[in-house]
Amino acid sequence: MRLIIQIPCYNEATTLPTTLRELPQKIEGVDEIEILVIDDGSTDGTSEIARQNGVHHIVRMTKNQGLAKAFTAGLDACLRLQADIILNTDADNQYAGSDIPRLIQPILEGRADMVVGDRQTNGIQHFTWTKKRLQHLGSWVVRQISGTQIADATSGFRAFSREAALQMNVLSRFTYTLETIIQAGKKNLAVVDVPIRTNQQLRKSRLFSSNCSYIKRSIATMTRIYTLYEPLKTFSYIGTLIFGSGFLVGLRFLYFYFTEGGVGHIQSLILAAVLLIVGFQVFVIGLLADIIGFNRQLMENTLYRVRKLEIKESK
Repeated sequence: MRLIIQIPCYNEATTLPTTLRELPQKIEGVDEIEILVIDDGSTDGTSEIARQNGVHHIVRMTKNQGLAKAFTAGLDACLRLQADIILNTDADNQYAGSDIPRLIQPILEGRADMVVGDRQTNGIQHFTWTKKRLQHLGSWVVRQISGTQIADATSGFRAFSREAALQMNVLSRFTYTLETIIQAGKKNLAVVDVPIRTNQQLRKSRLFSSNCSYIKRSIATMTRIYTLYEPLKTFSYIGTLIFGSGFLVGLRFLYFYFTEGGVGHIQSLILAAVLLIVGFQVFVIGLLADIIGFNRQLMENTLYRVRKLEIKESK
């Protein structure tokens, strides 16, 4: 059983050594533990620091691509290296490395395909009241969308079985945390969470500049992924809202037509007609998107098979 711990990094020369020192050397049920660092275009010598600290594998990007791209590059590299379990952690030592055995245990026992570490954010002192509330709200929305029961959707401390990693296709350029949970839920993978500990903050988060920026980008990501996997439902909701509005406006016109002869209310008739037509068109677009969605599923299945073949050939 081979475990590879991947660490996406961007200018983490200062904090990376501390993170590496906390990683376990041996875990019961695991034969090999290797470390892979994804250097996302760092300019502070992160790759060299990683080599000096005994990192087994380094993926180096010449230009900063963002956290989601770095995470995906790490997954691909870990799969090529024949990882049975892939564990992702942050380079800022946010998560306790000693909790790694606890995090991968559900996968070792065959109970889960993906495990997310629950930071129990209410107890994190450097999180503001606003950030805690936003974390809870965002996680609740992800649970409704994905059909999972993950308490801390934005936690980057998570583990994937090889089968789960093969099925992950991160499209976002912002972050992988929300998207991978939604994908896992829609693909009927077994997703669980376990409570974990966090360390003292070494630096502030650089993922987003403000709460407003994070909210906007997170909403965009969740909307895009949900629409990707549930196009008919999404467009049906929108189409029904527009069509229903047109129907109500039409009833208003009929009321005045029969009570006042319709004089002066022709605008209501025009608006009703426009809304009814647009609502119907949106529903048709949903049908077309649903058909396209079947093609996407076929492409994802093909990609999954290609990846499995690549892994077999690289043995």
